[in-house]
Amino acid sequence: MTTDLAQLGAGVAIGFGAIGAGIGIGVATKGLLESVSRQPQIAGKAFTYFLLGAALSEACAIYAFVIAMKLSGLMG
Repeated sequence: MTTDLAQLGAGVAIGFGAIGAGIGIGVATKGLLESVSRQPQIAGKAFTYFLLGAALSEACAIYAFVIAMKLSGLMG
């Protein structure tokens, strides 16, 4: 049984995690589009770095999700 404050903490954790990941992926996409528009020949290499940055940003959201699941008692 979880307390009300644990439920609130779970909501805050996943909320900030999702916002942070969204901002991070948005900034990475902006950088990719700017660099490719200036130098189209580096599109392949820039996209590889974009995927790495997006994956790392999304990992933070997954960590926030795991913390929220633990706080809400749905995960051991």
